Amino acid sequence: MVVAISSRALFDLGDSHALFERDGLDAYRSFQIDHENEILKPGVAFPLVQKLLGLNKLAGDVPPVEVILLSRNSGDTGLRIFNAIQHYGLEISRAAFTSGAPTSDYIAPFKADLFLSANAEDVGRALAAGVAAATILPSTAPPRASEQLRIAFDGDAVIFGDEGERVSREEGLEAFHRSETEHAAEPLSVGPFRGFLTALHRLQAAFPAENSPIRTALVTARSAPAHKRVILTLRKWGVRIDEALFLGGRDKGPFLDAFGADIFFDDSPANVESARKHVATGHVPHGVSNR
Repeated sequence: MVVAISSRALFDLGDSHALFERDGLDAYRSFQIDHENEILKPGVAFPLVQKLLGLNKLAGDVPPVEVILLSRNSGDTGLRIFNAIQHYGLEISRAAFTSGAPTSDYIAPFKADLFLSANAEDVGRALAAGVAAATILPSTAPPRASEQLRIAFDGDAVIFGDEGERVSREEGLEAFHRSETEHAAEPLSVGPFRGFLTALHRLQAAFPAENSPIRTALVTARSAPAHKRVILTLRKWGVRIDEALFLGGRDKGPFLDAFGADIFFDDSPANVESARKHVATGHVPHGVSNR
């Protein structure tokens, strides 16, 4: 499995990015070079990357995980980033520094299954190219003590297509439940994170279910009777989800906190705002919620 990540998602570059937006590229470049031996603090996605790379150290026939750095920095200003990577002992050796140009063009050559970035433009380009991608947002979430990697997903417009959301928005909740009941035996269409979920499932399959270093959850606003189609679709795909929370519109944040997610992916801006108070969160700008 290959995960591509931006420097601003991996490390805390908030101050230097604010300097760039306020004073321009020359000031940013000078600042990074002057401070390149000062170690950057971990960013929102840093614990996730640590746990992903940690899977490579486990015994057994485990498919390898690789993390690629994609950055709009130049090679010059990117030296500080690689100094931090080395300091924290992260096994990241491949990178692309684009000197301000979009990084999304390099996602396909690196064969990434997932792209995480603080730059919404790059994320949109990646999604348009068919890659699972999310905008990593600032979060006040506390660090997780568990060594287990825990990833949570929304359903519609993330793992699945957004047809259900379109019916709900255009015709109402009653029509949505009626449609899902009538089509319960028909698998839901594929969403942008279907490929990443499959890659994650392959990793999980290398471990016994009762002692896995990876745990997944589906956290959805759906409730009965719309749950059945979700369950049957995942069964048809042959994909394992460890926990399924059908919340019927309840606030997702406290449930994600209880699950202990290292990251949560959702298409809804409202859900993302709630979730990022509790856990690291990636916004997936896909589907009717983002039009």
